[in-house]
Amino acid sequence: MTLRFHDSATATVRDFVPLTAGQASLYYCGATVQGEPHIGHVRSALAFDQLTRWLQARGLDVTVVRNVTDIDDKILAKATENNESWWALAYRYEQAFAQAYAALGILKPSYEPRATGHIPEMHALIATLIARGHAYPAPDRSGDVYFDVRSWARYGALTHQNIDDMQAAPDADPRGKRDPRDFALWKGFKAGEPESAQWDSPWGAGRPGWHLECSAMVTKYLGTEFDIHGGGLDLRFPHHENEMAQSQAAGHGFANFWMHNGMVTYQGEKMSKSLGNTINPREMLALARPLVVRYYLGQAHYRSVLDYRPTSLEEAAAAVDRVETFAKAAQAQLFPAGDFAYAGTRPGGFDAAMDDDLNVPAALGVLHETVRAGNTALAAGDRAAMEQAFLAVMGMTDALGINPLDVQWQQQGGAAEQRALNVLVTAQLQARAQARAEKNWAESDRIRDILAAAGVDVADSAAGSTWSLKK
Repeated sequence: MTLRFHDSATATVRDFVPLTAGQASLYYCGATVQGEPHIGHVRSALAFDQLTRWLQARGLDVTVVRNVTDIDDKILAKATENNESWWALAYRYEQAFAQAYAALGILKPSYEPRATGHIPEMHALIATLIARGHAYPAPDRSGDVYFDVRSWARYGALTHQNIDDMQAAPDADPRGKRDPRDFALWKGFKAGEPESAQWDSPWGAGRPGWHLECSAMVTKYLGTEFDIHGGGLDLRFPHHENEMAQSQAAGHGFANFWMHNGMVTYQGEKMSKSLGNTINPREMLALARPLVVRYYLGQAHYRSVLDYRPTSLEEAAAAVDRVETFAKAAQAQLFPAGDFAYAGTRPGGFDAAMDDDLNVPAALGVLHETVRAGNTALAAGDRAAMEQAFLAVMGMTDALGINPLDVQWQQQGGAAEQRALNVLVTAQLQARAQARAEKNWAESDRIRDILAAAGVDVADSAAGSTWSLKK
């Protein structure tokens, strides 16, 4: 067994050798909880879920950390717009992300720390950087503290850029910066911000910079050196570049591998609300079963662009149906009581594909080839060949998190049920919106109570009302 992964820092596919034998440590960037999850968020989480499952399948004990950024400029702005407490908005959207992850079978991380719970660790990291000559407080005593990018000779190494070609960092007022590219480690409290969105620090009241949060949290849970840091390709610069610089400047080895997943497009174009070509997880789940959505989002190589088209979910549903039809037919004949074991029965070609930088498309090719062989055995009544194919299909789909016989997928409703539920709840929300517009608060509350009794949570905002199923 030789696991090989693409490392963004070296731009090469390298052999993966864990820092600690038999174990693997993975940190990947979670959500900034300023709104509902979009497809890019869940595709990233699913890519690193596939990585986690494969490391486990290869016998490694995997520790996974996925952060939650629950304090941020955009969160504060959205909360002000909604006339809502920032922490309440952040928690509400954190739950929306959790529901989307759970619906798609994304494993819970070992730890899921929130930024606001790690302020002392951030202060300690800033103090270390100041002491080592890589950070400085703003001379105007505003409370801002900046990382001095020119003090770190390797700044730009992750994205292979020259510092003079980089844009200025827009994350804090440039007046106190030595160089416009210096980025904020600590952001001093400013008039007009919520009083609750500040913490005392040696440099003045304020809140953490975005990049600092991840460095402090990963060090607490995985140590100063760990195996893999992951995230979406859009995070490479400036977020991951700044993470790496500040952590290494503090004397940490930090990540041994950097892995980045590709973006999602809509018929070849970047998704944009202004273009009206977006689709979110909730809309996908209204069109297809969660298993189908997971299959679709995970079928491309994690580093490639995943293009969404109106027929994408239909095609994924057909692929899932072929696997599921064979699996159920074979189980009914071979193991009607469900008493089968499939550990270690994956074909060699599947394992080789997954070992080669998680080549899921090639692995799925082996899966569907095995399904075809299994169907041939079913038609011929060849019990031995049927059993071999069935157990191999179980092993492969389990490693990918798409086993159609898994209890999670059996308990979830099909596409028809999802569409019906969406239509019914949407109609109720429209009636409630009309009642609110007419200031008929009794009718509005009555509709909300009906939905609550049916297990539907309603969240109101300036942009309208959204709904989710209670856990």
